[in-house]
Amino acid sequence: MPDQPPAHEPAPAPPPAPAFPQLPPGFRFGTSTASYQIEGASTEDGKGPSIWDTFAHTPGRINDGSTGDVACDHYHRYEEDVALMQQLGAGGYRFSISWPRIQPTGSGPANVKGLDFYDRLVDSLLAHDVQPMATLYHWDLPQALEDDGGWLNRATIDRFADYAAIVGERLADRVEHWIPVNEPNVASMMGYSIGMHAPGRALMFDGLPAAHHLLVAHGRAVQALRAAGATSIGCANNHAPMWPATDLPEDIGATKLFDALWNGMFLEPMLLGRYPVDLAPLLVEEIHDGDMATIRQPLDFYGVNYYNPMRIAAADEDAEMPFEMRELVGYPVTDFGWPVVPDALREWLIMLRARFRAALPPIMITESGCSYGMGPDEHGVVDDQPRIDYLDAHLRAVATAIQRGVDVRGYYTWSLMDNFEWTEGFTQRFGLVHVDYETQQRTPKRSFGWYADMIAAQPRSLG
Repeated sequence: MPDQPPAHEPAPAPPPAPAFPQLPPGFRFGTSTASYQIEGASTEDGKGPSIWDTFAHTPGRINDGSTGDVACDHYHRYEEDVALMQQLGAGGYRFSISWPRIQPTGSGPANVKGLDFYDRLVDSLLAHDVQPMATLYHWDLPQALEDDGGWLNRATIDRFADYAAIVGERLADRVEHWIPVNEPNVASMMGYSIGMHAPGRALMFDGLPAAHHLLVAHGRAVQALRAAGATSIGCANNHAPMWPATDLPEDIGATKLFDALWNGMFLEPMLLGRYPVDLAPLLVEEIHDGDMATIRQPLDFYGVNYYNPMRIAAADEDAEMPFEMRELVGYPVTDFGWPVVPDALREWLIMLRARFRAALPPIMITESGCSYGMGPDEHGVVDDQPRIDYLDAHLRAVATAIQRGVDVRGYYTWSLMDNFEWTEGFTQRFGLVHVDYETQQRTPKRSFGWYADMIAAQPRSLG
C-alpha cells in the first residue's frame, strides 16, 4: 500500500501571483497623446486656428484659464519625447495629427510645413523602434469649418475625406496603425449636445446629426486611407459599462437609453451597419443612401478607450434629458473624481465579444489611464504609486479577458506625459512623465519605471 500523507498535512499553497501582469507574446504596449494637448506651436509654420484654440481663449471655458498655445511644446521637443518612449521600451505610440496644421482652413492644398513635422515625427519613432499609430481627428476641427456649421454640416464629411487622402499619401507607407476619429461620441455629445467641449454648442438631441456625420466621415476616411496604401485601420471609441442606479424599471430604462446613445450608436453602425433600434427614428432624416454601408467599413482592429463605468438613473420629468449620472460609490477615485473599477474593463471586453462575435475584429485598448497630481519631491522623484496600482490592475483585467477568449492585441496607456486636459486645463495630470509647464522639464515618474519593467518582463513581447 503506497504511503499516504498524514491527514492533517496542509494543502500546498497556490503559486504566487506573477510580479507583473502577463500578456501574450506579441502584445503591444504603448502610450497615447493628442495634438492640441501636447504640441503647442499654435500659430507656427502656417497652422490655422482650431475650435479648441477658439474655445480655450473664450473666458470661462477652461477651469484654470489656460490654453494649449504652448502645452508641452512637443512641436519643438518631439525628439526628446521620442527618446523617452525608447527608454520606456514602448513598442507603439498613438498620436494625433492636427487637421489645421495640415489644412489651415480645413480645405485646399496641404500646408507642407505641417506635413513635414509629422514626417519627421514618424521617422524619429521608427528610428527609435516605436511603431506609429496615427489618429486623424482628435477634436481639433479647423475653425473655418466650424464657421460653416462644423460637424452639423454634411459638407465637413467631404473635407475630412480630402484631408485623410492628403495625410495617407504622405505617411501610409510608414504608419503601422490608423484611427480616423477619436471618440466620436465625446466629440458630438460634449461638443454639440451638452456644450462642455469645443465648439460649445448645447443642442441636446438636436446635436445628433454631428454624431452621424462623424461616423460617415470615419467611413470615408477608411476608404481614403486604404486607397493610399494603409494596411491597418481601426477606431478609438470611448466605451463604458452602464450600471443602473437601482432595480427600478425607470432607472433600468434610462440606463438602456444612455447605453444606446453612448455605446450602441457608435458600435452598431461600425460593426453591424445599423443604429440601435431605439435611436434609429431620431436619425432617419440624416441618413442618406449608402451612409450605413460607408460607416461599416472593414476594420483591422476595434479600439476601446476605457476609463470607468457609469451609474445611470432616470431624470425628473421636467429635466432636459431623460437620464442623469449618479456617483458610483464604494470604489477609490482618481484626482479627477473618476471611480477606479478595473474589473469593469474585463466585464466590457467579455460582453463585447459575446455580443458581436464574428463581427468584432481584434481589440486594442487605445486609451486607459488615470489622473493623479503628485509632483517631484525634494529628490526629484514623482512617487505616483496609485498610477502603478491602476495600470497593474487594468492590465491584469485585460489578461483575464484574454484568458477567457477575447482577442486583445494591445494596451496604449493615457498618457505618455502630463498635458492640457481639455476643460480642466493643466489641473489634471495623466502622464507617465511629469511636465513642468514653466520650464518644460520632463521627469519620468515611478509609474514610468514600473511600466518599463513590466514591458521588459513580458515573454518575448513585440512591445
